[in-house]
Amino acid sequence: MKSKFNELSQRYDGEAERLLSDWVKIPSVYDETTIGPLQPFGESVKDALRHIGKIAIADGFRVSLNEGYATEISYGAGPIIGVYAHADVVPVSGTWRYPPFSGIVADGKMYGRGTSDDKGPAVASYLAMKLLKEQGLIDGYQVRLVIGGNEERGSRCLHHYFHEFKKPQAVAGFTPDGQFPLIYGEKGITNYQLSGHADLGPVLKIDAGVVANSVIDNAVAIVRRDATIADALAKSGYRHEITHEGHTTTITLFGKAAHGSVPEFGVNAGLQLLEVLGKHYDLELPTLLAHQYAKPFGENLGLYFETPLLHHTTYNVGLINYDGRVFSIIVNFRHPENVDVAKVIRSLKVQTPLDVKILMSSKPLLIDPHSPFITTLLKAYQDETGDMETPMVTIGGGTYAKEAQNTVAFGSAFPGKDDHIHDADEKIDLEDLHRSIAIYARALSDLGRLYAVKK
Repeated sequence: MKSKFNELSQRYDGEAERLLSDWVKIPSVYDETTIGPLQPFGESVKDALRHIGKIAIADGFRVSLNEGYATEISYGAGPIIGVYAHADVVPVSGTWRYPPFSGIVADGKMYGRGTSDDKGPAVASYLAMKLLKEQGLIDGYQVRLVIGGNEERGSRCLHHYFHEFKKPQAVAGFTPDGQFPLIYGEKGITNYQLSGHADLGPVLKIDAGVVANSVIDNAVAIVRRDATIADALAKSGYRHEITHEGHTTTITLFGKAAHGSVPEFGVNAGLQLLEVLGKHYDLELPTLLAHQYAKPFGENLGLYFETPLLHHTTYNVGLINYDGRVFSIIVNFRHPENVDVAKVIRSLKVQTPLDVKILMSSKPLLIDPHSPFITTLLKAYQDETGDMETPMVTIGGGTYAKEAQNTVAFGSAFPGKDDHIHDADEKIDLEDLHRSIAIYARALSDLGRLYAVKK
């Protein structure tokens, strides 16, 4: 038997698909070359944030663009129930079946960068708000959807939103940027950089990775022309290409991308490249780093930690660069609640000849899974889906829940689904997109009634 929200949400299915397809066509990747007034993360991110804002204005919502940091869409008055999604996406890498900014639908799925992370969930949340508004169900509380532009690069958007614009925190809320049923705990995240002057002999340049929180799936090195490197690569068994031009040889290794929170699911082409170069040219630094980070949980560093709730550490090497003089790697380090980050950094400094510098850091998050807030969200999911078996979880991924108080990740990935987030062929099942509207509408309504001003 279909619920009231399931029946009501069906009228928004076609609108969801059209809105998402149009939005995905905006390639909202951070672009430092177009940063300027009212576009702190570049022109395309600004375009994506303004796009959803214009739609919301036309639908009768209050909208604030917040100087290009985040688009705020709200309705109602009273205690705030918050929803925090993002319009920025990670850069494109790998080989795609369909153009990554096309929003093409095939076999019941929509393909494109951002379909699942996080424009699709943002669309479902927006239409859940629209459903509640049009049904007169936002009464005694306010629903506020905040769509940021910098989640993938450290969440400066929400930090600015709360700390510079002094926006009020919600009494309860969620970010649709995780998985169902919900996530009540997240590991701490620290991005750190190892860098310094280095002489890598015949190695002239290294360029690997696109963002710290993704496993490197493509790594390139330019070396002095070398006819013998082909044998070394063949013996390694790694997927590769070699080209010779003039006095140089270009080496490209191919791995498999994965989210930085689960580096064990990817194949790090950057570390493979360091291993091959270190061994072939007898270079101490690449060999050392390839060994230290070969195990993604930190065993080779002597920095493995684990707890029952937030589980084990992960160390994802997401970026490697060398310009002939300066060598640099950036590591996305995720950890449970028992880790002293300062001690980890001190240990790293002893183990490497490079300088070690923290680029960003956020603490772990844990919320009581038995609180009325959490049980209300869980019941909304269970009542709408009938899924009483899938448990709530904690994760290694970092979401807006660390920036927004009284907030947890709630969907939108359904159990057993792999939507290739941060990977080639990112997609969302249209059935999941449609189901999410009903779940989010019910969750917002139930949270609203829980915290509404009593009349």
